[in-house]
Amino acid sequence: MWDFETEPQFQAELDWVRKFVTEEVEPVDAILGHPAEVDNPLRRALLPPLQAVVKERGLWACHLSPELGGQGFGQLKLALLNEILGSSRCAPTVFGCQAPDSGNTEILAMFGTEEQKQRYLQPLIAGEISSCFSLTEPRGGADPTSITATGELVDGRWHLNGEKWFASNARFAEFIIAVVVTDPDAAAHRRSSMFLIPRGTPGLEIVRNVATAGQPDGDGSHAHLRFADLTLPPEAMLGERGAAFQIAQARLGGGRIHHAMRTVGAARRAFEMMCERAQSRQTKGVRLSELQFTQQAIADSWLELEQFRLLVLRTAWKIDHVGDYAAVRGDISAVKAAMPRVLHDIASRALQIHGSLGASDELPLTRYVLESYQMGLADGPTEVHKIALARQILKKVPGSEAAFPDYLTSSVRAAARERFAEQLAGAPEVQPWG
Repeated sequence: MWDFETEPQFQAELDWVRKFVTEEVEPVDAILGHPAEVDNPLRRALLPPLQAVVKERGLWACHLSPELGGQGFGQLKLALLNEILGSSRCAPTVFGCQAPDSGNTEILAMFGTEEQKQRYLQPLIAGEISSCFSLTEPRGGADPTSITATGELVDGRWHLNGEKWFASNARFAEFIIAVVVTDPDAAAHRRSSMFLIPRGTPGLEIVRNVATAGQPDGDGSHAHLRFADLTLPPEAMLGERGAAFQIAQARLGGGRIHHAMRTVGAARRAFEMMCERAQSRQTKGVRLSELQFTQQAIADSWLELEQFRLLVLRTAWKIDHVGDYAAVRGDISAVKAAMPRVLHDIASRALQIHGSLGASDELPLTRYVLESYQMGLADGPTEVHKIALARQILKKVPGSEAAFPDYLTSSVRAAARERFAEQLAGAPEVQPWG
């Protein structure tokens, strides 16, 4: 059965979430620093009470199964929830589904040992700590087969050496999940393993914290890391040796679709700002909303937002029905490829309609524009996902060895004449269209 309606009971929950985020969470956005900084006294004063309300409501960490303390929502429900949370910087943390922690909880639950779950997973699910996922390297880019950081087993202990780049939330993290090469002679996708590195481990160095454009100098949350003979026991490995690529795929499929869900919320916020400004601002005696250029910007933005939202929802629905991220890989790539452009274009139009106010830090529009470029790089660049999408599409399309395609107009017409020869007999000659 196909339906575009949300069941009334869940819609009531969504209505509560929207009101709660608007009235209780967005004011916190205006005064709090990075929501992953668990040790910040202001953060400890403001976020846990809101998190307690969410837990009491039964909406905490909804992406996790009930046995892990979540609600076990399918991706479609998560999409409807996350598009609301995406309008607020702190809302994902308040609801226990912030990146990269959400993905890290999933792979710890799937591949962690009981000891690892006790030490890392439980406090992470409870929102008591933050975590980091570190894959990218200064020279490696988006290719996981080009990793150069190494892990060597010497006298029963792993010795890690190398550098990592753009490690999200490393400065706040209680532990880092890092991918390093442990089997250099193995097949390309079996060379690397994952390790859990506790905060303060000797040999773990944050070279510097890198800010993205729009962040205050020195306030960056993406770290340049260095492993200098960082030593770990065997039980620090997450999952099987050489299985890092497979584990990462289990993590990234959900992460990509969840990023897209939240992007719907950010793009909608920019769109709503654009519409309100158009109805409020006048120039040369007329409202901006009466100018055709503004009307075109609003119409284009609405079309792009609704089309993208439907693509996200349909992809979420397909994941729920198939139950396998790999089987929906092409759809996830399509969502990932479309996401940066949608946010960029809508935020850019909103910025233009707000004039100098839009270019200032009084509004989040410049941040949205800059974040769109980051979205086009994180979890695989847009170009890689377009290639993946094209390959998934072409796998289902057979080629032809004929000199001319069977959809050639003359071939189609000849086949039709043969099929309808009886009806055409004695009929007046008519020149067909097209």
